[in-house]
Formats: sequence, structure tokens, C-alpha cells
Amino acid sequence: MLVSKHGLGKRVTILLLAKSFVTLILDCLDGAHIRVLLLTFFYRYQRELIEQGHIYIAQPPLYKVSMGSGRSRKDIYAFDDAEKNRVIAELLGTNQSNNMEQAVSSGKISIQRFKGLGEMMPEQLWLTTMDPKRRSMLRVTVNDAAIADQTLSILMGDAVAPRRSFISSNAENLRAGDLDV
Repeated sequence: MLVSKHGLGKRVTILLLAKSFVTLILDCLDGAHIRVLLLTFFYRYQRELIEQGHIYIAQPPLYKVSMGSGRSRKDIYAFDDAEKNRVIAELLGTNQSNNMEQAVSSGKISIQRFKGLGEMMPEQLWLTTMDPKRRSMLRVTVNDAAIADQTLSILMGDAVAPRRSFISSNAENLRAGDLDV
């Protein structure tokens, strides 16, 4: 039980089995905002879940890199740009960027960029994010949740100066490809 009948502000006794946990499965783009909200909730009202290691974040892939067709088709999932480039190089047996670009432009290699979990077929979601034998999950620490709480307080707080400073200092890290437009 995450919320008691007495409300959020009351201490709630949490009874969990040894193998129980909460997994946050969120898109990489819009889900980042929701992740901050959820981590802040758990940090402020259910910190014991974090301290006891019961909160995880699933890591869905950003890319599916494919080569071949039919039964010889290889689909490999990559979690970031560096891994995508490594996978392409392995499939082609070369590290030369011009060969990699040519393989993609000619259709020898196809790359699918997932902008959200809704773009994945159910089988892909199971294979990459849900299957206990293959999935990649990060355990949330108290420090992770504290950073989320601090970020939320800056962005949603009444004080304008800290919000302006945060946006100004982080704007340079924003890439147009990260936007869901």
C-alpha cells in the first residue's frame, strides 16, 4: 500500500515481500518529467521504499538496428547513440563512418528511433523492457530521489531566480533531437 486511508502526510507501514519492488517504466522524453514527479513522491512520502532498494527504473532502448531480411534478419537494440554506432560497426565489421553512413542510406542497415513506449510493438516491449532475463533496470538510490526532489522544487517553486538559473545553465545541453516535435 502506497497511500494510507489517513492521507499522504501520515507515516504508512509498508509490508513487502523480500522480492517485491516498484518499477517505473517511462518514455525517455516525456517520461523524464513524470519520473521526476514520481521520484519526488517516493522521496517525500515513501522514502523507506527507496532506502530498502524497492524502486527501480526500467531502461527501454532508444534504437532498434536491423540488418538482413527474413530468417537471417538481425535486430539489435541500443540504449544510446554510442551503443547504436557500436552495433552498426559490429554488424558491418568496420568502424569507418563513411561505410556506416552508406550502409544506412542504402538500406543495408535500418535504424528505428523510439520516441516513446507507444511506438513499440507489445513483443518488443516484452523483449527489451519487461522480460526479467533480458531487461535493464536501475535501482533508485536516496541520492537519485533527492536530486529529483531538488529539481522539482527549483522548477515548480515560487522563486523565479533559481528556475531561471537552472534553465539557463542547462539550456546548452539541450539537443534538438531530444525534443519530441
